[in-house]
Amino acid sequence: MTIQLSRRLILTGAAGATLAGTARAAAVKKEEAFPPEVLAHEHALLGPDEGVALLARNENPYGPSESALRMVEYAGKKGAYYPGQANITLAEMIAERHGVDPKQIVITTGSGEALSAIAVLYGPKGPIVAPRLFWDTTALYATRLGMAEITRVPLKEDMSVDLAGIEAAVTEDTGLVQLCNPNNPTGLVSDSKTFKAAVKRMAKKTTVLVDEAYMELADDPDTNTCVDLVKKGDDVIVSRTFSKIYGMAGLRVGYTISSEETAEKIRGAAMSWIAGTGLASAIGAYNDHKFLDYSKSKILEARQMVLDKTAELGMEALPSQTNFVYFKSGKPANDIHELMKAKNILVRGQYMDYADWTRVSMGKIEDVERFCAYLPEAASA
Repeated sequence: MTIQLSRRLILTGAAGATLAGTARAAAVKKEEAFPPEVLAHEHALLGPDEGVALLARNENPYGPSESALRMVEYAGKKGAYYPGQANITLAEMIAERHGVDPKQIVITTGSGEALSAIAVLYGPKGPIVAPRLFWDTTALYATRLGMAEITRVPLKEDMSVDLAGIEAAVTEDTGLVQLCNPNNPTGLVSDSKTFKAAVKRMAKKTTVLVDEAYMELADDPDTNTCVDLVKKGDDVIVSRTFSKIYGMAGLRVGYTISSEETAEKIRGAAMSWIAGTGLASAIGAYNDHKFLDYSKSKILEARQMVLDKTAELGMEALPSQTNFVYFKSGKPANDIHELMKAKNILVRGQYMDYADWTRVSMGKIEDVERFCAYLPEAASA
């Protein structure tokens, strides 16, 4: 089936993208950051063009699972109707796994919507204290609206999050502490005991948001998650997503776990309704442990390939517990980005002023093989 896009639609989209890009660039300049990669594909309506190794956005191309796709088909046939009880059903499934009440679960259009809503809710109360490097797109959403400021605490020399430094920056006037564990773009997991103790202390002063988008990919998710702090009554919000290990980035489903009171606030600030296809696919995939095990195994296989190649080349690479690797090739990240792009291999460009560090995502094995094969030539170009 060929889908025809009208010239008017294309021009309208281009104009909208230009306006959005201008706003994003202004916010990026203020934060001294490199704008998030926006990958334009001339031919593909969704996903990468044929022959393009898309290793820039931390997607999982092994999803969606068959269990999710069956539910997408079902939801498509019910597309004339609003979703009904699907939101409640998914919340009940998530709550059951984590041992919380369904009222503590907020389901949103990707975790990004929840994170944006939280930034808008808490940003006006005071600065958002966060590491120098973290997934800041949703916090920047609030800064673009003039509703928040971000206080960034430098990373430690080993690129880990400086929890002591963040804790020292928190005062009674702090609006929110935002952490990402495992962190993006470094891929590092903080020591569980140290991390939870710091979160617990900071939560006595202000709300602490822990973005756990990659937690299912960590070596020991049950030990590292902060859901147990929520259950103990600490002022903590945990966010999760179906975009990573579930391979459903395009279906847009995420959620938060918090107190009922906090959940009600987040729910009230959410800005859209989730499509039935997203809710249905999440219901289908959530307990598909066979797919999750397979998905994680392929990601770990690809990750080890990258770690082996960078070690072979004498490059520094951080010990990731995610579906990406952050490494130093000896060349500027933006140069590696352009060299790889010329070979139809897309990796992430520079983050902020970390010019020497490149982030590569774990895509299909054959795409990661292409990256590894070309990396020596790119690094020596």
